[in-house]
Amino acid sequence: MPVIECDAERARERLEAAGVAIESGNTDHERWRAARDDATAVAYEGKVVIQGNDPVRLAALLQETGGRAHCYFDGASRGNPGPAAIGWVIVTSEGIVDEGGERIDDTTNNRAEYEALLRVLDVAREYDFGTVDVRGDSQLVVEQVRGTWDTNEPALRERRVRVRELLDGFDDWSIEHVPREANDRADGLANEAFEDG
Repeated sequence: MPVIECDAERARERLEAAGVAIESGNTDHERWRAARDDATAVAYEGKVVIQGNDPVRLAALLQETGGRAHCYFDGASRGNPGPAAIGWVIVTSEGIVDEGGERIDDTTNNRAEYEALLRVLDVAREYDFGTVDVRGDSQLVVEQVRGTWDTNEPALRERRVRVRELLDGFDDWSIEHVPREANDRADGLANEAFEDG
């Protein structure tokens, strides 16, 4: 049960900015309550207590800015171009902070990979992480973002520029190509999105 020492009003603002609904407290000592996934945050004077089976996501939203996150991404297209989906996972030393998968417009496999990378960086920025270690199994995207390989296709070049803008918004970052087995969670979420879509 994480206890986060913080200003309760500032914590409330952070949760509201992240789209978490706030309710009144149940007692005179509780300032407010907020629920997300399988956890509930309860604010008291000078602290927020998080209860439930999955407190990591709420706790990450309430932490002061900074901290390190490992960001995994994967995109896939069936038909290349064809129906496409993306998956992403953000992990800290506390566990999975955020993950998701969704269908996107029909596109190529490489564009889907870039869309997944953009999504995971957007989500990491919402949590205010200072450092992101990005991992993906698309060597093309990783090497293009690093600047090792040229980006000749205009649509990919545009996405590469946007990725670099997002990365430059962090205090520090790295990006690394990993084998598909090391990226299986993001890959699985992208594939589930195909089934759900």
